[in-house]
Amino acid sequence: MWQCPVCKRNFKQTNQFHMCTTKDIGELFLGKPDELVLAYDDLVQGMAGWEPNSIGASIHSIVMTSKKAWLIIKPMKSQLDVKFYTDDPPISKRIKKTTSYRNKFACHIRIAHPDEIDEEVFFLLRKGFEHSLE
Repeated sequence: MWQCPVCKRNFKQTNQFHMCTTKDIGELFLGKPDELVLAYDDLVQGMAGWEPNSIGASIHSIVMTSKKAWLIIKPMKSQLDVKFYTDDPPISKRIKKTTSYRNKFACHIRIAHPDEIDEEVFFLLRKGFEHSLE
């Protein structure tokens, strides 16, 4: 793993191209509903024991990285767009969108309130986390 000396985010490859920013995660939630902050906190807390896992802010999103970036959380106007990658697209009503990306699938879950976070969400995210360790 390589850590950018400027933004402190972790990357798979040394000197990997990225949009470097020193933005704080809290800045991404300015002007957003409190429910989104609470939902984000619940997601992070629920994945607290998943190692290795680092969290960093990008320009418009939060990126979680293990051996590679595996989860991208984008705070939108009234929802969190939670994107993770898998080898095979999981079948779930929680998945709002799936796109093929090279040899993997990008799966999106939308969360507007902490009550929408349940065991199924963590089951799906765990698939993404495990995919990132391969």
